Amino acid sequence: MISQDKFRSGFIALVGRPNVGKSTLMNQLVGQKLAIVSDKAQTTRNKITAVLTTDKAQLIFIDTPGIHKPKHKLGEYMVKVAENVLREVDVILFLVEANHKKIGPGDRYITDQLRQTKTPVVLVINKTDLVEKSEILPLMDMYRQEMDFTAIIPVSALHGRNTGELVSLLEGMLPPGPRYYPDDMITDQPERAIIKEIIREKVLYLTREEIPHAVAVEVEEVRPRKDNLIYVKSIIYTEKESQKGIIVGKNGQMLKKIGALAREEIEHLLGSKVYLDLWVKVKKDWRNRLSLLKEFGYAQTE
Repeated sequence: MISQDKFRSGFIALVGRPNVGKSTLMNQLVGQKLAIVSDKAQTTRNKITAVLTTDKAQLIFIDTPGIHKPKHKLGEYMVKVAENVLREVDVILFLVEANHKKIGPGDRYITDQLRQTKTPVVLVINKTDLVEKSEILPLMDMYRQEMDFTAIIPVSALHGRNTGELVSLLEGMLPPGPRYYPDDMITDQPERAIIKEIIREKVLYLTREEIPHAVAVEVEEVRPRKDNLIYVKSIIYTEKESQKGIIVGKNGQMLKKIGALAREEIEHLLGSKVYLDLWVKVKKDWRNRLSLLKEFGYAQTE
């Protein structure tokens, strides 16, 4: 093992448009699912910290909400979280998609912001499994004309392609520093926060249209029971009665599906059998109500 005086550590932000694969990449790098993944944009709502400790360095990844034009107060909060992170880290990973042949307004907006920071920026071209190898070099050249990146690396977060090379690159970029977290720790997220996100992911997976982004989840209780089960009580909030009806489903079938999928992952997280008690309630227009955003953990409380 490397001596402590040569050990490196630091914070690395993952930024990019919604749905470019930031959560998938972070999960792949630490080898465990911490951030929820969905094909629906704006899945990540808060910054989520993951830790990878190697023989040479401790890499602390911060997965941010996708930077986008907000449509409500929740969206404004998400963008603010992502933008604030840029001032707190040692390296920025800017993710773009290999299957996008042109630089769109969303990527250009982020590039404009990144030019204003002195933090090293690595361009990560993700989803290379969706294109031919011959298409990647022209894409790299196109982005080089936009900004002087510290490095450009193509990866497939889904399949782990080139992610080892990305870790090696980052190890060399971080400053000398201590182990901020124990070697076996992979996240600073409390169990309740991860449980909440697991349940929300299953709602995202099983529902469509306006339902996913109108949902908030609160975990009210996590406690062991005498029958060697862990009791978890959670409430799924929607904005409308009609949305509640969709989540509950005919004879409660949709809620049962959400619960079954979520319970399996929660049991893996907690290492125990779980009794998941799911409820659905309505909080009208919660995404635009600051008091409710604070209650659900989506706004600053100070």
